[in-house]
Parts: sequence; structure tokens; C-alpha cells
Amino acid sequence: MAKLILSLEGSTIREIPLDKERITIGRKPSNDIQIENLAVSGEHACIVTILNDSFLEDLGSTNGTMVNGNQVKKHILQNNDVIEIGKYKLQYVAEASAGPAAGGANEDFEKTMILRAPRSAAPAAKPAAAAAPAAAPTPTPRPAVAPAAAAKPVEAHPVATIQILTGPSLGKELALVKNLTTLGKPGVQVAVITRRPQGYFIAHVEGAKFPIINGKMIDAQAQPLNDHDVLELAAVKMEFFYKK
Repeated sequence: MAKLILSLEGSTIREIPLDKERITIGRKPSNDIQIENLAVSGEHACIVTILNDSFLEDLGSTNGTMVNGNQVKKHILQNNDVIEIGKYKLQYVAEASAGPAAGGANEDFEKTMILRAPRSAAPAAKPAAAAAPAAAPTPTPRPAVAPAAAAKPVEAHPVATIQILTGPSLGKELALVKNLTTLGKPGVQVAVITRRPQGYFIAHVEGAKFPIINGKMIDAQAQPLNDHDVLELAAVKMEFFYKK
């Protein structure tokens, strides 16, 4: 699990695990991370964590939010990034690195649509060709239930598709084959759709307005998506569905 290390003038104050999908930072007591300092706005910034990715967003603070010395409005956090809020620093520490980031699959979908979609491929299982001796005089038959038991984990939720319903890209389709697909228009409205064993979920990342599902605005928590849900994001309507 990723965490933040809060420090002031080089002295560590505490460590905060990113164990919620949305964690707020600010001067008000209602924040998950309260920093009582006049340079910090009441609701200064938030961090949204989806699977292994964390997104930092400045919430219109007076003095701004810095990452590694640069002012940001929205930033995808990388291991050891240092967030500066007032005189305080929050170092982002990701869980043990699993190799190079799988971010080379940036796709342009009506300029808006896919900002980042990490590959979800897992390492292939090692072949079991040498499991049985080449010449066994009396091979022991395997139980009939073994193949069925092994097949169960292989079953996955069917792949869903997004189809654009409005605008110049009317009719375009995008298969949601990645673990995480980011949709929207930077600076306007951004959301992420995650593919989990239980199905697909959508969560708000950036923007004053939250995504709308079937005419109802979602809240800060990730919401499950159902077959033929109609989404509205960055003034674009789209349908989520499973292809038969």
C-alpha cells in the first residue's frame, strides 16, 4: 500500500497510508490530513488512489500545490515524489516497485478520452511440460475435478466497451481491456474506469463537477457500472455495455 510521509523542515511528523480512494489535505478538521497552518487552505488538495495509481489534485488553494518544485493542478504521483503544501512536505512512497511503469499505451480518443491506460498483462505462467515422466509404466490417473478447480480462477469478468453517443466522435467505441482507463478532458473533468474481479467501477479524479450516470451525479467514492449505463463526462455522453 502506498503512503505519504509528512515532514516539516526535515523532521518527520507522521506516515499516512493511502488506504482510502479519496484523501483530502487542508487546514479544516474535516480533512483526512489536517495541517494547521495559515499558508494551507481549508480544503487544499486531495489524492485519489485507484488500484496502484494515485492522482494528486489541487482544490483551488490560495497558495498552490507543488510537486518536486513545480506548481501543479493535477499530477499522477510517482514513487518518491515530494508534495509541498505551505512549509510542509509529503513524500509519496509507492509499494515495492514491480518493474518499469506500464504507461506507454497513451491513446488519443477525440483528444479527450484516454490520458493513461496502464497495461494489465500479468506474467505468463511457466509451462508445465515436465510435470509427468516421459515413460511412466503405470501413470496415476488425475482426479476428474482437478481441471475444473484450476479453471475457476481463469474466469474473468467479460470485457466491456464504451461507445460515444454525442459530439464529433459519435459512434466511436473503446474496449476497456486495461486495468485502469482514464477518461475526460484535463482541466475540465477527468475520471477513471477500473476493471476489477467484481466488474467495472468509475471514480472522479479532477474537475468541479463529478461524472453523471443515468442522469445522477456520483459522489467521491468509486461507483459500479452496469450494462447499458449512460455516462456523461466533460460534456460528452457515452454508453457502457458488454458486447454479446
